[in-house]
Amino acid sequence: MAATPASTAQSVGALLDEHAELEQRLADPEVLADQTQARKLGRRYARLGPVVACANELARARDDRDTARELAAEDKAFASEADTLDVRVVELETRLAELLVPRDPHDADDILMEVKSGEGGEESALFAGDLVRMYTRYAESRGWKVEVLGSTPSDLGGYKDVTISVRATSAVEPVHGVWASLKFEGGVHRVQRVPVTESQGRIHTSAAGVLVFPDADETPDVRIDDKDIRVDVFRASGHGGQSVNTTDSAVRVTHLPSGIVVSCQNERSQLQNKARALEVLRARLQAKAEMEAAAEASEQRRSQVRTVDRSERIRTYNFPENRISDHRVGFKAHNLSTVLDGDLADVVAALTAAERAEAMAGESGGA
Repeated sequence: MAATPASTAQSVGALLDEHAELEQRLADPEVLADQTQARKLGRRYARLGPVVACANELARARDDRDTARELAAEDKAFASEADTLDVRVVELETRLAELLVPRDPHDADDILMEVKSGEGGEESALFAGDLVRMYTRYAESRGWKVEVLGSTPSDLGGYKDVTISVRATSAVEPVHGVWASLKFEGGVHRVQRVPVTESQGRIHTSAAGVLVFPDADETPDVRIDDKDIRVDVFRASGHGGQSVNTTDSAVRVTHLPSGIVVSCQNERSQLQNKARALEVLRARLQAKAEMEAAAEASEQRRSQVRTVDRSERIRTYNFPENRISDHRVGFKAHNLSTVLDGDLADVVAALTAAERAEAMAGESGGA
């Protein structure tokens, strides 16, 4: 059943108290000296900001409405103002109820993303490159920083696989976080077009897989023991197998218990590449643990397809019709060229709206 006004008021009060406490702690020099703790507290503070702002505005609107009602008993000119404030109070109550619906705890986090070519050979690798470009352009439009951590290029300039990090450059509200926007990208992406390798002009269908993980840098639960990993070094190479340096600086880390393998080659030293590889490994282990924990109660975190199978697609990019279709929410638009150029706003908005509607429905139907 839906939350009662009393329980809502109680939860808002607790959040207001937490927000005030966080404000005090973030002004403490000792807390600020610990960058990891300060960043963690800062994200929680930013997460609570919209709730606090809405709750304060609602309180003011209720006070103004009550005052207008009292004055209307003596001067009917205030009756219209009271009616207007009544509408505003209802709007703010609805907004606050939406804000109180539990959010994905990772929404404000940065992400690590892996894009892998699948069925379709070289065409699939070229499409994987197109997806990386799309995400890079989108991130740049949001003021985020994108960094390639490791890649295996294809002969024609695409990617057999590539790992990137996407990071916000400043503290953001969860609704505007990197994970909040790009978590929906995990799954199989299908493309229908005439490949550059096709001489007869025939339309081919190929696929690329995308995996998205919250950045686990600040996750103390993820522990990686040295005895559980094997580290191999090799010489980094560029497109077409061309060597990009003359030393064995690239690093491949294998996590023996899980079988997860991560390679990084874009840094200049083995030490830097190993640190990057471990960063990706932590994120993958964290995502794996969360998926396993949630599997008994929900299918939510099974949505990221781990095999690049065209039959399990989440989105289709149809070049002949200039159409993009997201099969999870029925979203369709005929602006494929602009989407691939980084304009993902409408796609993200449709998926976010569906997620919030589902969350609110769960709240109203829960115990």
